[in-house]
Amino acid sequence: MTDAFSEAGTADAARDIADVQAVEVITTTAVHLMSAAAVKVGLADDPENQLDLDEARKLIIALAGLVTAGAPEIGDMHARSLRDGLRSLQLAFREASPYPDPIGQGPGEKLTGPVN
Repeated sequence: MTDAFSEAGTADAARDIADVQAVEVITTTAVHLMSAAAVKVGLADDPENQLDLDEARKLIIALAGLVTAGAPEIGDMHARSLRDGLRSLQLAFREASPYPDPIGQGPGEKLTGPVN
């Protein structure tokens, strides 16, 4: 009986995701990456215990890739706010880093261009 329930749940999930527009999937994914990066860069409630710049770098690079690749597909209105959030994270990373990367070499800057 558990297998039938599991299969029904999977089918419902597949139908649900089929109804979601691509722009919503892309922006939701970007927001999740932004949120995780914000925590890791020390912008959350407990920065002393949550700061992890190595993890933040990975998340910001992934976000930069998604935003750069997805921007032409999701339209300027959505892309602009994602770019603004990405830029804020890149600047926060630079501020949080004890040894900031040179301009143009920070996380995601190969994809977005220099951020200062």
